Amino acid sequence: MSHAADLPPGVAVVVAFFVVLGAGLTLVGSFGFYRLRSFYDRIHAPTLGTSWGTAAIVMASMILFSALQSRLVVHEILIGIFVTVTTPVTLMLLGRAALYRDRAERNPDVPAMDPPKGSLVASREDDGEPAAAVAQPDVSGP
Repeated sequence: MSHAADLPPGVAVVVAFFVVLGAGLTLVGSFGFYRLRSFYDRIHAPTLGTSWGTAAIVMASMILFSALQSRLVVHEILIGIFVTVTTPVTLMLLGRAALYRDRAERNPDVPAMDPPKGSLVASREDDGEPAAAVAQPDVSGP
C-alpha cells in the first residue's frame, strides 16, 4: 500500500527536491573521490558530499513523514547528526594516519614537517647553531 496518494502535491515537490539535491551532492562527492589523484585529495570530497547529501535526504524524510503523520517528526535528526559527526572525524583520522605513515617511510611526495619558528628544534638565529635535536621515533621495521 502506497501513501503517495495521501501526500499533497506541494509537499511532494519539496520532498523530491531535497531527495534529488541529497543524491546529487552525494554523487558529486563520489565523483570527486573517483577523479582526484592523491589520497589526501580523495578524503576531502566524500566528507562534504556525504555530510551535505545526508542532511538533504534527512530533511526530505522529516518533511515527508511529518506531512503523512500530521505531526512533527524529528527523530531523523539523530541520523544526520551521527553521519555529520562521524564521517569527517573518521576521514580526518585516516588522513593523519596516512600522513604519519608517509613521513615515517620518507615518501618524497609528502613534505617533511618543518619545526615552527621559535620552537626548541628550530635553529637559533643569534649564533647560527642548531638547537638540541628531539629524539625521533624508531620507524624501522622488524
